[in-house]
Amino acid sequence: MATVLTAHLFLFFFFLQSLQTKSCFSASSRQSRATVVLPLKTQIIPSSSVPKPPDRISFHHNVTLTAFLTVGTPPQNVSMVLDTGSELSWLHCKKAPNLTSTFDPLRSSSYSAIPCSSTTCTNRTRDLPIPASCDSRKLCHVTLAYADFSSSEGNLAFDTFRLGSSAAPGTIFGCMDSGSSSTTEEDSKTTGLMGLNRGALSFVSQMGFQKFSYCISDQNSSGILLLGEGNFSWLGSLNYTPLVQISIPLPYFDRAAYTVQLEGIKVSEKLLPLPKSVFVPDHTGAGQTMLDSGTQFTFLLGPAYSALRKEFLLQTRGLLTVLEDSNFVFQGTMDLCFRVPLNRTSLPTLPTVSLMFRGAEMRVSGERLLYLVTGEVRGGDQVYCFTFGNSDLMGVEAYIIGHHHQHNLWMEFDLENSRVGLVPVSCALAGQRLNNRCATSVDPSFACSHLIPLLWVQRILWGLSFPGLSDIRT
Repeated sequence: MATVLTAHLFLFFFFLQSLQTKSCFSASSRQSRATVVLPLKTQIIPSSSVPKPPDRISFHHNVTLTAFLTVGTPPQNVSMVLDTGSELSWLHCKKAPNLTSTFDPLRSSSYSAIPCSSTTCTNRTRDLPIPASCDSRKLCHVTLAYADFSSSEGNLAFDTFRLGSSAAPGTIFGCMDSGSSSTTEEDSKTTGLMGLNRGALSFVSQMGFQKFSYCISDQNSSGILLLGEGNFSWLGSLNYTPLVQISIPLPYFDRAAYTVQLEGIKVSEKLLPLPKSVFVPDHTGAGQTMLDSGTQFTFLLGPAYSALRKEFLLQTRGLLTVLEDSNFVFQGTMDLCFRVPLNRTSLPTLPTVSLMFRGAEMRVSGERLLYLVTGEVRGGDQVYCFTFGNSDLMGVEAYIIGHHHQHNLWMEFDLENSRVGLVPVSCALAGQRLNNRCATSVDPSFACSHLIPLLWVQRILWGLSFPGLSDIRT
């Protein structure tokens, strides 16, 4: 897995009130609690009428966000990659020389391994791509397999997860004691992964949040992740696109993913001459379009990628110099790169690429179209690569919309109404507005917390759930 360390993030985290109270929280946590606001900035290197406010966690960025929270009794500090493309949350539970952080279940009085005969093991694991099994100790055994031949396995368990002042006893997670990794050094930096897709065992599902949003700044400043409602007058009207849902299982369709319908692609104002059928999943489910915070860039299936590549080259002729090196494919999936003089202080004005969804549009412009490949120098030129890649080279039969193209967009995932909303906004300004509200609000449900350090490690793909694969990492 190609990994480039680029920045440290300090995220303003907002956990706003959810409309329902789920039984996974303790009785005290069901009472109205203050919204928690955590600052962020980037640096180089209704069953109840009482709303349930979310609580604080902190996180760094590993293409997805990595949350800092506590698990167990007494609490143990853990860091978990937040992944909207995965379901099961898991922690490393066995110490190893290569792991800098692990969770020790023997030190937690609230830890309880789940037997394979329990309904939790037999019924609630139904969305996992690899079925749960029974190990020699009669415990529920789970296995996560990866496209790069990495894997992780261990036992399903209950324990108490704490988000700020709230305790969520009985949270189901994987306590992993073995596995292999193609990126041992990077994977050792976190304790585990927090799954946020629509599956029954995802963190969002277990905590009972019906909505969450994020806003990623394109500056070395602020950004937002919000769990719960986020109705702000300054935000403006969101454009919504419905989530695509199918009732019949298909071999290549991930029903727990945040799938939307891509209907077309424009370069400047020119619509690419592609039939609608190119963007529609086929009879096997291959060809779905997924929004994934765990993916850095955007990947298109072969026909769409080839058409976009051709038109972008046509419209940038005379503006950019193509890197003529057939052996250089950035991160194995991005084969369109350019040479830019080292003494050039800015990129030329580039054509905007628009992804047209049903009811909404995502416009990618400026520096988000090209990515500087650190350490790659050709003569007196540095190398920039086009931030759209070819899914075919990744071995994935899907369109994947990564976080790099979601900068300065408010992205709302509305699970209750099965839709995703987006609207252009300055995420740095959004963070400032909410920070100001934090400082001046007399609303007891809106209180401030503290700064939390985050790390942004750019990685091409962290996790996506597919039939037969719990996560894909390349």
